[in-house]
Amino acid sequence: MPESSGGRGVRGVKSASRTVALLELLAARGDRPARLDELAEELDVPRSSMYQLLQTLIDCGWVRSDTTGSLYGIGIRALFTGTSYLDSDPHVRLVRPYLDQASDALGETIHLARLDGPDVVYLATRESHEYLRTISRVGRRIPAHAGALGKALLAERPDTELPLPEDPLPALTENTHTTRATLLTDLAEVRARGHSVDREETVPGIAGFGFALRYDSPATDAISCSVPVARLSESHEARVIAVMRETRTKIENAFPSTSGAPDWR
Repeated sequence: MPESSGGRGVRGVKSASRTVALLELLAARGDRPARLDELAEELDVPRSSMYQLLQTLIDCGWVRSDTTGSLYGIGIRALFTGTSYLDSDPHVRLVRPYLDQASDALGETIHLARLDGPDVVYLATRESHEYLRTISRVGRRIPAHAGALGKALLAERPDTELPLPEDPLPALTENTHTTRATLLTDLAEVRARGHSVDREETVPGIAGFGFALRYDSPATDAISCSVPVARLSESHEARVIAVMRETRTKIENAFPSTSGAPDWR
């Protein structure tokens, strides 16, 4: 039977919903492949139905399995779709050169991310000249309450409309907000100063400074700069904030009010 798909007046298709849930589950596991029984149990699907769905998706390239046929992971078709999303998005295309400029000016890691429910998803990253990650952040998601990018975007919304889970909020470090009360206090400070600050709330040893991009209302995209706390002097912090504030202004001024592109929702 079809399932309800929210308040849009359209009923969802059960098999399509199950397929999407499976792909999202495999994607969220990253480098941890899953066994058939794990997937069937997690999604509450009969084992035989899950096996048939997996084989169909393997044939289409959306799922892959190991040589024994007992482990499953996300397939290469997901990369094609994700790359197409980034390449076709006018916001990402416009912002990328400004990320390069900020990275060159500061020598630090610069991010662009988008709010997606209770999380933010990385859309682009320019790595620091001083330290390089071996794994790309693009496409990865973190809880919005746990870092500079997410807090910058949450602060653009009324406290009564924040897309947050129930307390306790999940913690990434010992400094992450785990209650709505402490987060709301922080968001009030974000609104007052005009940018967010993350002091080892996402990654130990890393501070972040986030700036919402207000070419949409409420803002759905934000940029940030990440800096190791070991070299975050008072003067460097002031420079980071000044450069990132200027970068935000340049981006917002560069984005046309009517670009002719679809208004994606």
